[in-house]
Amino acid sequence: MSGVSRLTAGLEFGLLGPLLVSRDSAVVPIPAGRQRALLAALLLNAGRVVSVNELIDVLWGADPPASARASLHNCVGRLRANLGDDGDPPIRTRPPGYVFSVGRGELRLDVTAFEALLQAAQTAVKAGQWDLASAKTRAALSLWRGDPLADVDSQELARREVPRLAEMRLQALEIRLDADLRLGGHQEVIPELRHLAAGYPLREHLHGLLMLALYRSGRQAEALSVYQDAREVLVGELGTEPGSGLRELHQRMLNADPALSGPEPVSPEAASTASDSTASDGTGPDSTVRLVPRELPGSVRIFVGRDKELATLTQMLRRASGSAPGTMVISAISGMPGVGKTALVVHWAHQVAEHFPDGQLYVNLRGYDPGEPMTVADALTGFLTALGVPSREIPAGEVERAARYRSLVAGRRMLVLLDNARSAGQVRPLLPTDGCVVVVTSRDALAGLVAREGARRLDLDLLQVTDAVGLLQALIGDRAAADPAATLGLADQCARLPLALRVAAERVVANPHTRLADLVTELADERRLDLLDSGSDQDTAVRAVFSWSCRHLEPAAVHTFRLASLHPGPDLDVAAVATLTGVGREQAGRALDLLARAYLIQPTRPRHYGLHDLLRAYARELCDAQDGHDEQAAALTRLFDHYLRVAGAAMDVLFPAERHRRPDPGPPSAVPLFGSPAAARAWLDAERACLAAAAGHAATQGWPRQATRLSATLFRYLDVGGYYSEALAIHGHAHQAARAMGDRAAEGHALTSLAVTQAHKNLYQQARSYLEQSLPLFRAAADLAGEARALVNMGFIEFHQGCNEPAAAHFQLAAAQFREIGDQSGEALALGNLGDAQLRQGRYDQATRNHRRCLALSCQLGDQYCEVLALNGLGEAFLAAGQAAEARMQHDKALGVARQIGARFDQARAHNGLGHAYHALGDPDRARRQWRQALVLYTYLAAPEANQIRALLTAADSRL
Repeated sequence: MSGVSRLTAGLEFGLLGPLLVSRDSAVVPIPAGRQRALLAALLLNAGRVVSVNELIDVLWGADPPASARASLHNCVGRLRANLGDDGDPPIRTRPPGYVFSVGRGELRLDVTAFEALLQAAQTAVKAGQWDLASAKTRAALSLWRGDPLADVDSQELARREVPRLAEMRLQALEIRLDADLRLGGHQEVIPELRHLAAGYPLREHLHGLLMLALYRSGRQAEALSVYQDAREVLVGELGTEPGSGLRELHQRMLNADPALSGPEPVSPEAASTASDSTASDGTGPDSTVRLVPRELPGSVRIFVGRDKELATLTQMLRRASGSAPGTMVISAISGMPGVGKTALVVHWAHQVAEHFPDGQLYVNLRGYDPGEPMTVADALTGFLTALGVPSREIPAGEVERAARYRSLVAGRRMLVLLDNARSAGQVRPLLPTDGCVVVVTSRDALAGLVAREGARRLDLDLLQVTDAVGLLQALIGDRAAADPAATLGLADQCARLPLALRVAAERVVANPHTRLADLVTELADERRLDLLDSGSDQDTAVRAVFSWSCRHLEPAAVHTFRLASLHPGPDLDVAAVATLTGVGREQAGRALDLLARAYLIQPTRPRHYGLHDLLRAYARELCDAQDGHDEQAAALTRLFDHYLRVAGAAMDVLFPAERHRRPDPGPPSAVPLFGSPAAARAWLDAERACLAAAAGHAATQGWPRQATRLSATLFRYLDVGGYYSEALAIHGHAHQAARAMGDRAAEGHALTSLAVTQAHKNLYQQARSYLEQSLPLFRAAADLAGEARALVNMGFIEFHQGCNEPAAAHFQLAAAQFREIGDQSGEALALGNLGDAQLRQGRYDQATRNHRRCLALSCQLGDQYCEVLALNGLGEAFLAAGQAAEARMQHDKALGVARQIGARFDQARAHNGLGHAYHALGDPDRARRQWRQALVLYTYLAAPEANQIRALLTAADSRL
């Protein structure tokens, strides 16, 4: 098409998730706000003129300012500049508005690709080609990176486009599941169908697919139960019976129609991905939900060469397929930094992913990052979480975690990528026992893995000359092809090292009007200067290329590059960058944009950036040379204070009644940082890994006070959310820091927080030990609030061990102490727990009084955490007194509050109470539904109450 410019043809766009624009695998930053909304509106209407009025509606809604037209014109100009206006801009002015000039057939947009794949799948369905339908929908669904238009701020686009895109995704899911079911994967699809049917209860097709999958798996009773549940929802919500298709399927199952039996599973591997008949829905002896992890990083979009190495890896895969059952095949890929080890294995893994129906696991072990490598325990935590193990159930010790991991992957056909390993010792605990293919990358030769585990070694060398030139031509475009001599010289100056080639190519692209030969000469001069420092040719090439790129950036961007290397976390957002560098967010964002364009920093997830470990090491080298110790210390102090302030603001929104227990975060911002609890929780979720890393760095590198304050600030969020691995790390660092400072009160609080976390993991002996250590520390520090907190948690441990009398005594003592110091929130917590203990003792009147006192205090304080405790307690007290209707009302209220604050255990308790209330009211069907929901939550939390619910459901089913 004549209207396609060279720059536009190299662009790719993504809207199925956060907005993504890239050119030749490099992200093109688009500023947040109206530019993103404008680009999204034009892309979704590519080839069609979008009127000015329509675009104004998209950008400003129903009440635009008087200057909207002029602002729109300016916004278009800025967007053209960001996309690369090379004389033939993709956005053109066409009365009465603007048009994105690339036609749909040529536009590389994920929405367009998704629609084409979905249409192909629908065509395959009509032709009965179910294998093709499955393949097409899997390819279509792989394009989704999250919620569509996730970071595009436009209510009009969200209203108009998001439901349409979500509906198409659901159609693709239904086709894939239908195809997999017809191909014999009936056991495999059950967990996903359960999840979808619960999320879309009015969609009859999903209920029908779930019924058929269960029926073909020999679970007729469960299939019929799905129909009854679906019918009740449809009658209750729509006032109508199920459609003829679902009713007919139900009748055929009742009649045991042999035509419903369906095909046998396609392969033993496919069948092994599903759980057995009791465990697949989370109700069996193993509470882990069998997930199929898909953890591969995004594929390298421009990949050149390495044909021999790719063939070797594929040959390894064939050898694994032909090996005896139980054989594990390992490939150890070693090579110098920046040689492209990760790019190779990720590119290959995407090519062969279909050979691993049980999923792919990936971890960056950070073996050669400037900081400490990832611990084996943390890597195992990530794997167990990806495999569906609830946080509460992840074992505390590394050996136990490794054993659980090996048990979960035994017999499954999985690919495990262990990237950037430091040594064989870091790798061995992460090796499964059998049946999997493992690929390890490292700068180390990993001779131990070759000798002991029989790993196939693959040494990765520099690119061949032709491949290095080919990569530059792909990255740079026509200028490289037009001047082959200069391109060859550039490849030589970069020592044919892929990372150096990519960074240098970005420098060339950023100077479109400078001759390539002149740029190569400039780089040669840079290298001659660096040769004076000696070192290997590759080291000199990398340093020269990095230095060359930095030398042509604005000083503020280079300053940002240097200080970003100090951040201890896996990545950092714009606010953290602004804090480290001491500048405003707008200036920090501009610096990050420049660094991203120069390939010196890379987007890792929405609004977050990370550095390749080699670039981080270079940036740290520059930082040590140019930024003194005092400036580095000041930058990190600002960073830790920033995390404390923002985390404190988030906690004040989520748990305002506990503000007095947290450290003072400083004066509040003139503009509230979070407008809703959902926004506060989203920030904490996004930054959790960075907060844990900050706590560890602060504790060990000279900021002990910040480490203890982070622990105290984040306690309730980590506790309620069930983030026990992070809690143990953060509170453990706080304990270490407090001891180093000699701060007895802070040490006591860290020990108490550790005790609570261990109690949630049912490690009561360790929890009690921590509390016994904390009590004398609180008394020595005259910290009455801390002492009362320890007493409450001592009672909590005794209560869960069935020791009701001593538990009640501790709760009474804590309540009196909280009352004495005027801590009403603490008093409410102690009274609510006391009421629970008295319920266990059969003292219903006393329990009711204490729960009412707890409820009154919590409502007065706005303490929803204690409010839900009181409401659930009152519900159980009313039920014990024979007042089932009143009990149902209290548990209903408790469920609503628990959902607001995300308290999963309290939600499960409310569902359990509702089940008992409905049972007492003579409604066994509703009782069973409530118990099933309680079972899901208790199972997720690995709580012992799950076994009680299973017994209730078994008894209810036997009566029916």
